[in-house]
Amino acid sequence: MRKITTANLKALEKVPRLNLVNSVTGYKSANLIGSISKEGKPNLAIFSSVTHLGSDPALLGFIMRPATVPRDTYKNIKETGYFTVNHVTQNLIQKAHQTAANYVEGVSEFDETQIQPEYMDGIKQPFVKESPVKLLCKYVSEYPIKENNCIHIIASIEAIYFEEILLQDDYWLQLEKGNVVTINGLDGYCLPKLLDRFEYARPNSIPKSMLKNGS
Repeated sequence: MRKITTANLKALEKVPRLNLVNSVTGYKSANLIGSISKEGKPNLAIFSSVTHLGSDPALLGFIMRPATVPRDTYKNIKETGYFTVNHVTQNLIQKAHQTAANYVEGVSEFDETQIQPEYMDGIKQPFVKESPVKLLCKYVSEYPIKENNCIHIIASIEAIYFEEILLQDDYWLQLEKGNVVTINGLDGYCLPKLLDRFEYARPNSIPKSMLKNGS
């Protein structure tokens, strides 16, 4: 097994270092965050850092890169207080990846990538029409990460929309049925496959499979 130390990392060129450090922590979620400015200009950007923070209250977080340059997503969230989180599917990966391009401030990634926006229930923030899971989120707070000047955004989940086919009897969403992808590193998109589900883990016991007939 090969070993790479901190000193080795520092000696690597920028791109190899980025690739290694971003992939070594494992698979990440793939989400498109939709927002809108106070002037009504929609924005869409891909994020691989959206994570669950708690169920009661329902909270999630994501990492915003340093605001030393214009960040439309950050500006829009601070101006309006809301944003949407939309799962990326297999059919969306090329278009979703393109939203990471450095477009001029105010340009809509929906238009540039031909991803279709969807507006539901009078909500001003744009959802991604093709996404099988969509969340409306409300900005709660933020925490600066002093080590690299990134920002940890904390938000509450105000509404959940999902395709009915994903819902299981215990309200677990089987994302595999929606062809939801994950991200490996910065630019690798993967399609997960469900292997098993297990009962709640308790001491001195072996958790049993929850899947019926192995599926």
